Amino acid sequence: MSMFKKLLPTLIVIFIVVSCYGPQRDCARFKEGSFSFTTRIDGEDVTTTFIRNNSIEIDYFKGKTDTSFVRWINDCEYIVKKINPRNKSEEKSIHMKILSTTDNSYTFEYNIIGQSQKSRGTAIKTN
Repeated sequence: MSMFKKLLPTLIVIFIVVSCYGPQRDCARFKEGSFSFTTRIDGEDVTTTFIRNNSIEIDYFKGKTDTSFVRWINDCEYIVKKINPRNKSEEKSIHMKILSTTDNSYTFEYNIIGQSQKSRGTAIKTN
C-alpha cells in the first residue's frame, strides 16, 4: 500500500500532462493567405496553389484557375463550393476541417458532403 501512495502523485501528474496534450489549432491564422498543397495522383506528385480571402478561394492547378465560395462554420471548419462548376461532380461542396496547425502550415481532413470517405492533407502557407 505504501508503494501505491508513493506512486499516486506521479501517476496523477502524468495523467494530467497526457490528457491536456492536444494538437495545436490556431485556425484563424489560416483564413486568409496564399497556400500550396501537394498530393499524389496516379503515381505523380502534383501541387495546387490557392489564395484564400476569408470567403473566396482561387485555386491554380495545372494551368487552370477555379474560384470557390468559402463558408466558415467555425474557425477550424469550412465548406468550399465552386462558383462556376464545369460538371456534376464539381457542383458538390467539400467539407474541410483543420485538425492541427504549425507556424506556417495546417493539416486538414476533407470530404465531399454526403460521402463518408475522408482524405487528409497538409497546406503550407506561402506568404
